[in-house]
Amino acid sequence: GAASVVVGHPLDTIKTRLQAGQGYGNTLNCVLTVYRNESVAGFFKGMSFPLASIAVYSSVVFGVFSNTQRLLSQLRHGDPSQTPALADVALASMVAGFVSVGIGTPVDLVKIRLQMQMQPYIKANIKLKPTVPGFPVYRGPIHCFRTVLQKEGIAGIYRGAGAMLLRDVPGYCLYFTPYTFFCGWITPDGCISPNPSSIWLAGGVAGAISWGTATPMDVVKSRLQADGVYLNKYKGTLDCILQSYQNEGLKVFFRGITVNAVRGFPMSSATFLGYELSLKAMKRDQTETNP
Repeated sequence: GAASVVVGHPLDTIKTRLQAGQGYGNTLNCVLTVYRNESVAGFFKGMSFPLASIAVYSSVVFGVFSNTQRLLSQLRHGDPSQTPALADVALASMVAGFVSVGIGTPVDLVKIRLQMQMQPYIKANIKLKPTVPGFPVYRGPIHCFRTVLQKEGIAGIYRGAGAMLLRDVPGYCLYFTPYTFFCGWITPDGCISPNPSSIWLAGGVAGAISWGTATPMDVVKSRLQADGVYLNKYKGTLDCILQSYQNEGLKVFFRGITVNAVRGFPMSSATFLGYELSLKAMKRDQTETNP
């Protein structure tokens, strides 16, 4: 999980700026602008909080996914170790996506607020908070979390949870299901577990598919969570969708889709490789091939 954050955070910053920021035009222009204005450190803004919390988040997501699979196999076949069908994998992944929102929403909110707090504010018809855009609002992740909690309460910390739920439930379904399918397809007959190269490839493809298809709701979530650094523009998920569509058209929901898909490959490769190799290390007494 930690490896996936380090690998993916620079592109995540670009993705967030494209989705919720103003005046970037395209991905290359965004990269150059961030580098010119904030140097290399600008790409890693907001990384410490997700890095610190990723262990818990990954444990919950993969733990819920694996244990739901085992429960479904127990209910269907009377044996929790039975290889689950793809339908069971899909159901388990949707449960994991639902549970993940509880932990992931506050982490994403803090990350996005830190990534977006240096952005210029363009619209002038809404009364600003007493903070000047272009200057830091938050001193760091803990200060950000505490400030949002004090000013906006629990509802503020979970701002964008509805959009994240609509992103992660189908998103994890299109994450674990393709991974399971491709691993089974690539792994030679007679092997209990896939080899590292198969895990790397299947994980990367699954990540690219999942993040690519999740982009529309990811745009909405990013905008809702970025909203509030200087002002509150959106009343909720539906209001954000309608305002974004009215102001910028359908294409706004596909902002950052290339970055999302490209970022999803190495991040997911690192995640699944770390997960499978960790499990293998803890199960060294098991043989690699069927007797």
